[in-house]
Amino acid sequence: MPIVSMKDLLESGVHFGHRTQKWNPYMGPYIYAARNDIHIIDLQQTVQALEEAYELVRDTVAAGGSVLFVGTKRQAQEIIKTNAEKVGMPYVIGRWLGGTLTNWQTIRERIHELERLEGMRDRGEFEIFTKKEALGMTREIERLEGRLGGIRDMDGLPHLLFAVDVSREEIPVHEANLLKIPVIAMVDTNCDPKNIDYVIPANDDAIRGIQLIVSTIAQAVSEGINLRKDHEADMEAAEAEAQLPEELRDQLSDEDLLGESTLAKMKQEEVETAVETVAETEEVEEEAVEDNSEEKSEEA
Repeated sequence: MPIVSMKDLLESGVHFGHRTQKWNPYMGPYIYAARNDIHIIDLQQTVQALEEAYELVRDTVAAGGSVLFVGTKRQAQEIIKTNAEKVGMPYVIGRWLGGTLTNWQTIRERIHELERLEGMRDRGEFEIFTKKEALGMTREIERLEGRLGGIRDMDGLPHLLFAVDVSREEIPVHEANLLKIPVIAMVDTNCDPKNIDYVIPANDDAIRGIQLIVSTIAQAVSEGINLRKDHEADMEAAEAEAQLPEELRDQLSDEDLLGESTLAKMKQEEVETAVETVAETEEVEEEAVEDNSEEKSEEA
């Protein structure tokens, strides 16, 4: 079953591209047809690309990685912020500061400055300054928060970058390319997909379409976080088991040692094995019946 159904994509308007006069020839392979001078995106490729991106994001986050969400266009800003905050990932929705990735150390220093000013404000230290000085520092806090608020908790460079509208996000995509950070992006028919590692052909102007795809990527992040927690729980349980006397280890069940996701996978594998066994048994029985029928026909 696909991560996102074709019906959901159609209802969200993901298939509508730009006018045929504004297309980028490099997007030709992703275009299904043209209707009324509007290019129609091949949603079969969109579904496949979403599944590939979903698995990449999930596995990257499960391994301890992070995803930087980028969407500075008006239609995407609130959607990016809401979904990124929900899964605890960094995001940029204001103007991209040149060097955010390639000159991360300087950006990190500006974040420290924001934290220093906020600390002074919270401790009431602004009162020792003149009103003009205090107002200037308050405005500096607002300015830095607007530009750096979404990445202030980012410890280092992200492992993946997800962007909406690569024509608008040309600078962050370029910085990610320089640093060999894989880029996942919604790419419309008027955009150049050459610098995108994982192209999701989609309408990047429809709010419902943006919401659907961004929430799908956020869902992959959430699943990866859960897998990471279960893996950590399994590792802790294994370490704890290793410290127990040998006679006590045999008394512990799988439920005592393994995380929920691991147990669920084991149960799923048991069910699949049981189904395969039943199918094989039925197949053998059918073959036996057919052989008996043939023998009786020959005797007759």
